[in-house]
Amino acid sequence: MAQCVQSVQELIPDSFVPCVAALCSDEAERLTRLNHLSFAELLKPFSRLTSEVHMRDPNNQLHVIKNLKIAVSNIVTQPPQPGAIRKLLNDVVSGSQPAEGLVANVITAGDYDLNISATTPWFESYRETFLQSMPASDHEFLNHYLACMLVASSSEAEPVEQFSKLSQEQHRIQHNSDYSYPKWFIPNTLKYYVLLHDVSAGNEQRAESIYEEMKQKYGTQGCYLLKINSRTSNRASDEQIPDPWSQYLQKNSIQNQESYEDGPCTITSNKNSDNNLLSLDGLDNEVKGLDIFSLNSCLRSASSLIEQKKEILDIIHGACLTLLIMIEFDTLLPHLFRKSIRKGLSRSLFSATKKWFSGSKVPEKSINELKNTSGLLYPPEAPELQIRKMADLCFLVQHYDLAYSCYHTAKKDFLNDQAMLYAAGALEMAAVSAFLQPGAPRPYPAHYMDTAIQTYRDICKNMVLAERCVLLSAELLKSQSKYSEAAALLIRLTSEDSDLRSALLLEQAAHCFINMKSPMVRKYAFHMILAGHRFSKAGQKKHALRCYCQAMQVYKGKGWSLAEDHINFTIGRQSYTLRQLDNAVSAFRHILINESKQSAAQQGAFLREYLYVYKNVSQLSPDGPLPQLPLPYINSSATRVFFGHDRRPADGEKQAATHVSLDQEYDSESSQQWRELEEQVVSVVNKGVIPSNFHPTQYCLNSYSDNSRFPLAVVEEPITVEVAFRNPLKVPLLLTDLSLLWKFHPKDFSEKDNEEVKQLVTSEPEMIGTEVISEFLINGEESKVARLKLFPHHIGELHILGVVYNLGTIQGSMTVDGIGALPGCHTGKYSLSMSVRGKQDLEIQGPRLNNTKEEKTSVKYGPDRRLDPIITEEMPLLEVFFIHFPTGLLCGEIRKAYVEFVNVSKCPLTGLKVVSKRPEFFTFGGNTAVLTPLSPSASENCSAYKTVVTDATSVCTALISSASSVDFGIGTGSQPEVIPVPLPDTVLLPGASVQLPMWLRGPDEEGVHEINFLHRILRHTAIICTSRSLNVRATVCRSNSLENEEGRGGNMLVFVDVENTNTSEAGVKEFHIVQVSSSSKHWKLQKSVNLSENKDAKLASREKGKFCFKAIRCEKKEAATQSSEKYTFADIIFGNEQIVSSASPCADFFYRSLSSELKKSQAHLPVQTEKQSTEDAVRLIQKCSEVDLNIVILWKAYVVEDSKQLILEGQHHVILRTIGKEAFSYPQKQEPPEMELLKFFRPENTTVSSRPSVEQLSSLIKTSLHYPESFNHPFHQKSLCLVPVTLLLSNCSKADVDVIVDLRHKTTSPEALEIHGSFTWLGQTQYKLQLKSQEIHSLQLKACFVHTGVYNLGTPRVFAKLSDQVTVFETSQQNSMPALIIINNV
Repeated sequence: MAQCVQSVQELIPDSFVPCVAALCSDEAERLTRLNHLSFAELLKPFSRLTSEVHMRDPNNQLHVIKNLKIAVSNIVTQPPQPGAIRKLLNDVVSGSQPAEGLVANVITAGDYDLNISATTPWFESYRETFLQSMPASDHEFLNHYLACMLVASSSEAEPVEQFSKLSQEQHRIQHNSDYSYPKWFIPNTLKYYVLLHDVSAGNEQRAESIYEEMKQKYGTQGCYLLKINSRTSNRASDEQIPDPWSQYLQKNSIQNQESYEDGPCTITSNKNSDNNLLSLDGLDNEVKGLDIFSLNSCLRSASSLIEQKKEILDIIHGACLTLLIMIEFDTLLPHLFRKSIRKGLSRSLFSATKKWFSGSKVPEKSINELKNTSGLLYPPEAPELQIRKMADLCFLVQHYDLAYSCYHTAKKDFLNDQAMLYAAGALEMAAVSAFLQPGAPRPYPAHYMDTAIQTYRDICKNMVLAERCVLLSAELLKSQSKYSEAAALLIRLTSEDSDLRSALLLEQAAHCFINMKSPMVRKYAFHMILAGHRFSKAGQKKHALRCYCQAMQVYKGKGWSLAEDHINFTIGRQSYTLRQLDNAVSAFRHILINESKQSAAQQGAFLREYLYVYKNVSQLSPDGPLPQLPLPYINSSATRVFFGHDRRPADGEKQAATHVSLDQEYDSESSQQWRELEEQVVSVVNKGVIPSNFHPTQYCLNSYSDNSRFPLAVVEEPITVEVAFRNPLKVPLLLTDLSLLWKFHPKDFSEKDNEEVKQLVTSEPEMIGTEVISEFLINGEESKVARLKLFPHHIGELHILGVVYNLGTIQGSMTVDGIGALPGCHTGKYSLSMSVRGKQDLEIQGPRLNNTKEEKTSVKYGPDRRLDPIITEEMPLLEVFFIHFPTGLLCGEIRKAYVEFVNVSKCPLTGLKVVSKRPEFFTFGGNTAVLTPLSPSASENCSAYKTVVTDATSVCTALISSASSVDFGIGTGSQPEVIPVPLPDTVLLPGASVQLPMWLRGPDEEGVHEINFLHRILRHTAIICTSRSLNVRATVCRSNSLENEEGRGGNMLVFVDVENTNTSEAGVKEFHIVQVSSSSKHWKLQKSVNLSENKDAKLASREKGKFCFKAIRCEKKEAATQSSEKYTFADIIFGNEQIVSSASPCADFFYRSLSSELKKSQAHLPVQTEKQSTEDAVRLIQKCSEVDLNIVILWKAYVVEDSKQLILEGQHHVILRTIGKEAFSYPQKQEPPEMELLKFFRPENTTVSSRPSVEQLSSLIKTSLHYPESFNHPFHQKSLCLVPVTLLLSNCSKADVDVIVDLRHKTTSPEALEIHGSFTWLGQTQYKLQLKSQEIHSLQLKACFVHTGVYNLGTPRVFAKLSDQVTVFETSQQNSMPALIIINNV
């Protein structure tokens, strides 16, 4: 139980006090009512003795009485009605509330820190009122009247006669059978005669004479004169006067108080004129003086509060009151003992007491019928009742030893008679008496109380007595720290017949659990919930709310969501009933924001209750700030902001650029690629330098983007904010009039810094237009995004603060199927049950900082400014559409499409550039191309190439043309990825559009390709699916033939293998190779040396074709310098139509392919570490085996699609770099190197020698032998046959080369002896020559044969080295093939 102001040793004596009746004449009552007090109330502050009283008990033992208190009350002849008592108790509890600002006790139990009120004054008030208002009963005498005060006024005509009337009235009330109430302790009740005299209004001499007459008639012992002096209050005095009556008068009384008019007066009393101490004979005839009740100069408050008829009125009780009450209490107890003995107590009481003290048993009673408690009634003179009366009297005067003895004796008698009501009363008071005995001679008999409670409740069906018994026993157990037993006792008496009693007892039981040595916190909380529930049923809303709030401390945050929901819901309802609307809103808010596990119907009820309460709160302050709404949840970090217009949908054959949209998911790799593309454009525009303050354009800001800077938005271009909502409930939420909340600072106001804060757009806005979504439905447990737009019309700083909307739910709260697929904007299709207006802030936490040491050791977050854009001046805005743009191509296929550029802004657009990570995929044509070709519709069946009809004579012979790569945007130092768009007049005016041709070429790799374009900062991603077509591989080697060379460098043979890898994919029937072209600065194809007569090479699925071409050096006028970008194109045609390979689009794609290949080869160049001269020598030797010949294979594919035959065109490129090395048109897959063991060693020489390979060294000198294939010689005439042989030496490098020709046979094997041993070279065996750059030198040799046969003349060994090198590189120059000669005899 909670702590009490009084201890149990103080509580029980104050609860069971001697009762004295007061019977006043009408005049006396009027006189006391002048100060709004009844006579009984007048005496209340002075009803306790301040000193000890001594008396002797019937056994002549001296007994000390401390702090004795008497209760004076007016006689009421009707017992109090149970309904009135219930109402009184209810009012007492509701009137007692925790004090404002009261510091609660903090109890720490385990991991709980609970704020609990230590005391429960409402329970103490209830208990006190309950005990005082108990009606008197026949089986006990504790609240029977012991005496009666008869009060008359001195102002009456015959006061003595009035006393006689009052005495007769008292006798009639006590002894007339018409009056069963009140109850009197003894038949001959002791009477006190009190004369009330007002000094200010009456004659004092008359009062004294009347007093003397009273003493003569009634004796001096029972007569008293009480003088009061009424006078006007001194208003001028500022003295603060205390009010001793206030603590008594503020309590409700069971008796109805009448209202009297204000009568300010002063009441005084003077001492009795005798001014002496009265004495009475006790039982021992000793004169004992009893301390007098005296209060001198008791001052009344000038303005005190008194409760009259439940109304609080400010009434002046009086400015000053001096009261002296002289009551000699010795007259009462001796009279009671004496009268009891005279009535037969001497025989029964003393004999019973004597036998009790001697330990003998009580004799059996002569009552024949043993009845239960409801039927058995003892006559008033029964000895059992006399013993009980004696016990009660001893208990009232605090003689607990004797009281226990008497109660124990009576208990046995009652149990023998089975008078259970009497027995229960005796057991109850015996237990209390045993506990209160001084020195505690025996333990507290708790089983007495348990039996009494059970008897009262189960047998007697008297819950009032059972409740008194429980209240007393609980206090006794608590004082012994037996909290567990006390709690069980309190809980046992809870029942349905009284909610208030059950609530109070459950609350006290909860306090028992929390006050244990090991506090039982959860039991405390559970019983507080039960108490709160019963308080609520009893109409005690404040106490119910307090109980639930205290219990919430235990359940909060422990994962008991259903319990939390119930408590919060109840707190919300009780708070709303008490008009604590803020608390109600807070409680309902907690229900909704927690992850509720309630059913959908329950959640719907919670939500409707919340909306109803919130609506009432908002109506109290309609002009106040918008409240924060708890639903739906907003994932602020997932908020995305998009700057710009939405992507326009496809219009017929027009396909809009994909650009950036909120429908696209963030991809870090893709984002990095776009950044690199933008950097390339910026670098080109800024002459190869990226500005230090450059930041990539971000159209869509999200949690992955860099939001540390203020983003830029453009006037008149919308800002779209995507807000991620989540509905945690199982019922749908309907948001209406949903829009963004923003703040705007215009920047061009020079007079004053104007700030506009707009929450609702009700009219056409001047600064920022706001889109409003009329209805936005979120189904139960659904996550859904809303896209809200702002339209800036002015430059300045915009701050997006949050969202504002009406929160409601639809009628019936049923989930609507398919809502997720509907757009966010609805137009009144749902029936709204109730809604409230509110907002939610968008507060985004920036990334955690982790750069400096301070940031790493603390938790700091950077800014996130995605919702704070700066509105800038208007900019050009581009829209791009693609026409006839394919989604599928063959590898290498050429397709012509058109692209349309539209300027939708109010500014002219210039300097339009396109950048792509795959520049070889598309081209706009060369600089010299016609910029306004045929319309897209007219070119459907035309070739994408520029073609020329040829005659039959030019077949298989090269047609020469030339072109510069500069004309196709692949100049020296340029970035081929950045392509300027050839706009007419280089400008696109506002509102204007232009269509330009665009040639596309399918990538060489099959599969799905993603190609990114960037126009201005307009992005487009094209997805192309490519199918297999042709694989081309080619090699180039030197030709030994020196035919038609006219003394200049060598010619070469080009072998081309073409394989059809298509397996009828995309409906392809066959491929036709229509043309092979070459492009090079120094070489060109001369003719085809194919032996096949098939001019038009056809390749069906998986067929392979082989081609051989002769390549020669370009003439001087055709050949370009090393720095020039001019290329010679040579076309060898297999049909009757020449495709001009030096024109668009063939040359475009060739140059782009070449540029891409160069970039790849430059990335893999080895790092040179030797000396400069050595590097130059190596480079010269390497160049001998290099060739820059590029082959372009042009083809047509015949495709059947939808029963129609289509002709597709395309081209493949093979770039030949090295003589003898095979090159491919498609990228080769590199196999991963085999795993090798890791070896650790220290290299002796860290410098790596950069030596050319053997193949490269052997290509310095090209050798060729010229001789007759057969030679006839008459051996019978001349035994030696001499044959002239010419050895041609050609310097393939661009440096001087020293050559040594050694004609001696080098025998390496027996086979070589057989071949070479039969002939020999005549003349010099070794020649030393120096050949200039690309010089051809001939040596005239003679071979000598001695007989016929077939001989190999390819025996000369040629050694070569660069002239300026010593012997760094020297190697034998190998012939490509044997030189066989036939010697015949004639």
